[in-house]
Amino acid sequence: MKMRSRTIAQVVSISVSALVIAAAGALPNIAAAAPEQHLPPGIAWQQGDVNAAFALAKASNKPLLLYWGAVWCPSCNQVKATIFSRQAFKERSALFVPVYLDGDTASAQQIGERFKVHGYPTMILFRPDGTEITRLPGEADVDRYMQALSLGLSATHPVRQTLTNALNGGAHLDRDDWRLLADYSWDTDGDLPVASDRIGQTLEKLAARAQAEHADDESLRLELKALVVEVSNDPKQSGTLDKTKALAALDQVLHDAKRSRLYSDLLVADPASVTAYLSAAGTQERKRLVEAFSTTLARLEQDASLSSIDRLSALQGRVDLAKLDAPKGTPLPKALVEDVRRTVADAHKAASNAFEREVVVTEGAELLTDAGLVDESDALLKASLASSPTPYYLMSKLALNAKSRGDKAGALAWYKQAYDASTGPATRLRWGASYVSGVIDLAPNDAARVQEIASNVLTQAAQTPNAFYGANRRALGRVVARLAQWNKDGAHESTVKALARQLEQTCGKLPAGDPQAATCKALVQPIGV
Repeated sequence: MKMRSRTIAQVVSISVSALVIAAAGALPNIAAAAPEQHLPPGIAWQQGDVNAAFALAKASNKPLLLYWGAVWCPSCNQVKATIFSRQAFKERSALFVPVYLDGDTASAQQIGERFKVHGYPTMILFRPDGTEITRLPGEADVDRYMQALSLGLSATHPVRQTLTNALNGGAHLDRDDWRLLADYSWDTDGDLPVASDRIGQTLEKLAARAQAEHADDESLRLELKALVVEVSNDPKQSGTLDKTKALAALDQVLHDAKRSRLYSDLLVADPASVTAYLSAAGTQERKRLVEAFSTTLARLEQDASLSSIDRLSALQGRVDLAKLDAPKGTPLPKALVEDVRRTVADAHKAASNAFEREVVVTEGAELLTDAGLVDESDALLKASLASSPTPYYLMSKLALNAKSRGDKAGALAWYKQAYDASTGPATRLRWGASYVSGVIDLAPNDAARVQEIASNVLTQAAQTPNAFYGANRRALGRVVARLAQWNKDGAHESTVKALARQLEQTCGKLPAGDPQAATCKALVQPIGV
């Protein structure tokens, strides 16, 4: 499932020079690195021309693995740290054509729409002829990932056909079919014929069918995935699950150490929301479920077979559960706070490569903040600015920390630094949208400032090829939505209309017949005349 921006906090021994940079809020002079510098060595990644990579796969009769990612994405760094850095994956990569598509490369967002890619990371396995076989899980541990990869490479038919058979009660599915369905990356799906608001119910139906065919482990995984999809509400789900059945599946896993390790990726996804969904506040059932979940997560936190990132996720789950029914502002138990402080520090110290370290910093900082250790979260983030390949991501976290302590000026300063430091067309549009949102939240009466920043983002869009595809379009959509909400009472009519005219001019310059023209005009409508 999608990684929550968990934080890995640490009490860091900071050098005097780093402290000076941090205290001044100075922007490190970091040049944008080429995409290949952001990938583990030892894999012959094809980059740039996706069509050429597919031609190579066909000519060599090899499957093709398309990895869609971004250098700032924590989940992508987790994949690089825990999967792509492993020798087993590097050796297996000789069996297929590995392709890296960075979200900031030319035409990346347009190509992403071609493959129905919605988020980072997405990993799609294709046959040599270009037929999609399956989408691989981004947050499974390396053994489970390698199992899914092996099954995909040897699959006799695509998962799409397997799903049709399973839902229609057609041909019998063997154990490998169920394993592929259970490990399919439903949160990055764009290919299967399942409505986005029916994923949870579809997974529940598959779980029942798997159980009937005695694929018990796969049935449990599908049931838990249905539960996580339902509570995440991303995408928003219609209908409800059978809560009795979901609770029974969860209890089976929580009270079985072997199974809880097997399904750890799902248990750490969002335990507080799962608990809230399955039980009512103040009931014995809520108390029982919180205790069972917390005990299991504490065990996973100490499990050395899990990556440090997953163990931090387990600790994040314990923090979220401790806050679940507590009145706002209630401090966490001191023992839990000390556990956070110690675990983040240990994870940072033990990070074995740059990718793991980057995730530990970003996720650890959020964990420290959630534990009430905001100053220590700031210290970790600031000490890491100079060495981070994506300092703008850390600056965004610093903006949120400043916002949480009521420091509006500090938050706005960090939002600005983050936007100024961001690189790459898709990334800059995304960070520009965050900056616009931050200014509207923190300085809603400063119309001149809102207009200046929003105009800057729209100017950038006008200069960006494929600005109205994929993540670019979604970023601009967020800008427009915030402007419309900001002007809902008509108090900022002249500012918003000026921005609408600017966007309309961009729409008018798009070539006749370009499908982006209609998308651009649709974006104007919420703020146009």
